[in-house]
Amino acid sequence: MPSGIYRFGEFELDTQLHELRCDGDRRHVEPQVFDVLSYLIACRDRLVTKDELLDKVWGHRHVAPTTLHTRIKHARQAVGDDGGEQRVIRTVRGLGFRVVADVEECGRTVMSPAPARAAVAEQRIQFCTAPDGVRIAYATSGTGPPLVKPANWITHLEYDWESPVWRHWMRELSRDNTLVRFDQRGNGLSDRDVADLSFDAWVRDLETVVDTLGLERFPLLGISQGCAVAIAYAARHPERVTKLVLYGGYVEGVLTRASTQAEVDEMTTVTRAIPLGWGQDNPAYRLFFAARFLPEGTLEQMRWFSELQRVTTSAETGCRLLATAATIDVNELVRQVRVPTLVLHSTGDAVQSFAQGRSLAALIPGARFVPLESKNHVLLEHEPAWTRFADEVHRFLAEDTDCMPHR
Repeated sequence: MPSGIYRFGEFELDTQLHELRCDGDRRHVEPQVFDVLSYLIACRDRLVTKDELLDKVWGHRHVAPTTLHTRIKHARQAVGDDGGEQRVIRTVRGLGFRVVADVEECGRTVMSPAPARAAVAEQRIQFCTAPDGVRIAYATSGTGPPLVKPANWITHLEYDWESPVWRHWMRELSRDNTLVRFDQRGNGLSDRDVADLSFDAWVRDLETVVDTLGLERFPLLGISQGCAVAIAYAARHPERVTKLVLYGGYVEGVLTRASTQAEVDEMTTVTRAIPLGWGQDNPAYRLFFAARFLPEGTLEQMRWFSELQRVTTSAETGCRLLATAATIDVNELVRQVRVPTLVLHSTGDAVQSFAQGRSLAALIPGARFVPLESKNHVLLEHEPAWTRFADEVHRFLAEDTDCMPHR
């Protein structure tokens, strides 16, 4: 990517600080949109073809045409442009794009390009079959020792890969490891029309994926309800799990642990809202649902999170998956965990309270607990909590297991 500062009209694009400023005020721009804008401005003296832009920003992996269209649209919006007048970015139909604004380059320095965005060039999606005949889609990305992530509620291997909500997770977790993740039965690229959506079936699907890949010993990364699946697997197969990383998790689902009618009513409200708003462009529903997971997210991030529901599963299956998660109970299993464990939890998490994370850590002998200053259930790329999460996880996974205290 280019390195320097570019001025055009009232805008200033600072590629060293990764900032877009308008009259001195910083404007929020999603990372991939910033990369598109930076590359087009750096190549302002010529036409940039679609293929070139895809190669320079996304590498050699497949990208849907709608993804490029969306990034160009948001890049235009960021600099006050639009598809009609095209005062900054002009589309040359059938060929590509060109910056037509007057651009002044200043303060250019020679810097080595940051490798972080190129660290994950592609993912490989394959399928395996669970004992009951359900096809499970799984993906691998990155290189190095395996890191296995059990599925959490509503995922889509391909859609998550491009999402501003999840893509930084995939990139970072694939930096030093071969990340293995899969779509839960009933959603994503796995079979959708499934009879058994029980918790035991979720654990069996994890068993199926790791057995298909021939993995013998590996760490598990649980996120949200995936923590309970990771705990159950570690308790059943202690000889195969080297470490546990648990983020945003809980031991008991909301209905299992409910002690008041208000807690039951809250769950009922959520499940009733799903059939009403699932798959519909309903701003009120989108705000209600996305705000629970991403209260500090941008409008684009909330839109992506809302769209995830449309492409992942049906309203009926979404309710069934949520009902299973609500009745999770791994109280007995968590006490059997004897592997080095790192537990992280956002202090302001509205989906799974901070107290749930503390309780989880307290039940695992010797577990290390890390509070993260965030209100988001899914950590976003530009918040300090994400940086700390990534640092803690990388450090924990790199530690010599043999030197850790035995329990």
